[in-house]
Amino acid sequence: MPATLFRLIVALCCIGGVFGLAPIAHAERVRDIGSFQGVRSNQLTGYGIVVGLDGSGDDTLEYLTQAMKGVSGRMGLQLPPGVQPGLKNAAAVLITADLPAFAKPGQRIDITVSAIGKAKSLRGGALILTPMYGADGQIYAMAQGNLAVGGLGITAKDGSQLTVNIPTTGRIDEGATVERAVSTGFDRSEVLRYNLNTADFLTAQRVRDAINTRFPGMASAEDAVTIALHLPVGADSRSSVLAAIEMINVTPAEAAARIIVNSRTGTVVINSAVRLSPAAVSHGKLTVRIDEKSRVSQPSALSNGRTAVTPSSQITAEEEKSHVALVKGGASLSKIVDALNLLGVTPSDLVAILEALKQAGALKAEMVVI
Repeated sequence: MPATLFRLIVALCCIGGVFGLAPIAHAERVRDIGSFQGVRSNQLTGYGIVVGLDGSGDDTLEYLTQAMKGVSGRMGLQLPPGVQPGLKNAAAVLITADLPAFAKPGQRIDITVSAIGKAKSLRGGALILTPMYGADGQIYAMAQGNLAVGGLGITAKDGSQLTVNIPTTGRIDEGATVERAVSTGFDRSEVLRYNLNTADFLTAQRVRDAINTRFPGMASAEDAVTIALHLPVGADSRSSVLAAIEMINVTPAEAAARIIVNSRTGTVVINSAVRLSPAAVSHGKLTVRIDEKSRVSQPSALSNGRTAVTPSSQITAEEEKSHVALVKGGASLSKIVDALNLLGVTPSDLVAILEALKQAGALKAEMVVI
């Protein structure tokens, strides 16, 4: 990645540090920095059959054959023993969906249908009625409907193929009907817990204090993530209180000093909390080049020598001129970027410099390699 692009990424991700020595704090709503325990979605999965395909199905896969026999049996149709139905127009699929919090029987949810066998496309197919199970093995929804597939796959007789997007995955809007509600204990538990998305003791204290300012004595911090809420009994009263709590504004604590390095793409992101102790940085490159050539040694006609091939090597070394960049103590992100730009380093060189500064004790930040 070019150094110019790296500088742009750093500037955009940490604009607060570039224009000032300290990041600008912004108030966030309680609902945006955490969630209430138990008030969440649940994952559902199911195994089903898509029919009506235009010859792009799984054909003779054994698990598809067994599934089709089961579907036929539920409809009262028994296939003769030993008969293997041709299933080129059908495909075995997995169905996934998220069951929202407080979803009630009769409500409809969106589902995603994905082929698991040799099917080339699900375009034009229809999903047969399929139960969807939760992690506890219980049926929570029933799925059925016509697929909407954004991809397209075409195969010619000579074997050439054309594929646009992913034709083996589709969606059915409101394709499943909820059959069972998930109990959250929202209206019965004595204490409802609020969990921050990111653990931070200072942020947890600020959320607790903000809630207690609005509702005295209601909140207490259990750790860096959880705030326990002592709510009134009854769903109606609790709903009103939680609606008010979600809209309370809180200023989160400044993030810890952290440097993120993506070893696969070479991306380096430095947040605005990173500071440096006094340090001098010098960076240069030494290039060693070895040229190998062959020379033919031809003896004179009067000598008894033989023609021989002798190697000829030439070694050259070049070292680029480097600058020494001085970084004063307590330097902000803008100063760090200016100093590194002066050295003209690449992202890979930047990682080496940051690691050296950390080993020297001049860099006060956590380095995370992803």
